[in-house]
Amino acid sequence: MRRTALAALCIAAAATAGLTGCQPGQDTSDSGTGVSSTSAAPAKSAAKKEPFAGLTGGEIAEQATKATTGASSLRMKGDIPDDESGGTISLDVALNKRGECAGTIGMGGKGRTELIKSGDLVYMKFDEAFLREQSDGESKSDTDAAVAMLAGKWTKTKATGADAKEFGDFCDLTKVLEGAEDTGSDATRGKTTTVDGAPAIVLHEKDGKDRYTLYVATEGKPYLLRVDSTAGADQGSVTFSDFDEPVPAQKPAGEILDLDALGG
Repeated sequence: MRRTALAALCIAAAATAGLTGCQPGQDTSDSGTGVSSTSAAPAKSAAKKEPFAGLTGGEIAEQATKATTGASSLRMKGDIPDDESGGTISLDVALNKRGECAGTIGMGGKGRTELIKSGDLVYMKFDEAFLREQSDGESKSDTDAAVAMLAGKWTKTKATGADAKEFGDFCDLTKVLEGAEDTGSDATRGKTTTVDGAPAIVLHEKDGKDRYTLYVATEGKPYLLRVDSTAGADQGSVTFSDFDEPVPAQKPAGEILDLDALGG
């Protein structure tokens, strides 16, 4: 079954993180979500030029696909259910096409990891809750020892290693965006709104039982700002921002534990 290009971005973001879905989408009229409707704007705003005048929803989607996949870097943020664990994974990571990334990955109240990938090294800092969750099934003494050694401390490992290889694809924006270049979108136009203060137009796409709400920037380049999966197997929300901005993927300061040496 065909999956439209922009909708594929949400799925790609989830799949490359080893995830299986996204957090249920929010009501876009709720200002707490960062998306607010402008349908009730004062009358004077009605004189403003209509965004993407004369273009169909599909044509707007094609422009957004080209702009978004052409970005050298961006930031992805969302709360994504993990079918395997039954929990929620919180994602807030900046990444680029050079394979660099920096951000945080949370395990739905069961801990968080700070992540930096630079060159052929992956740096991670785990909190205590994450280490205890990952040590499920281990003895209390072994778990306590791991927490004492690693919690709150930066570690490093080769990106090609077994424990870090999964981040190779996730931190490479080119691989994350693979499969999102497909055109021929059947999107329909919706209302205008804002996403975190940025003016946007709403598009609606469908693929079988799946339904997607897309938010495309109406000022500057027509980047995709947000995807909500509102019905179907992969319901959730992912936002995109900081297009073409440098990724802060510098080596952490201070002492860094070498996991490869510890394991050797």
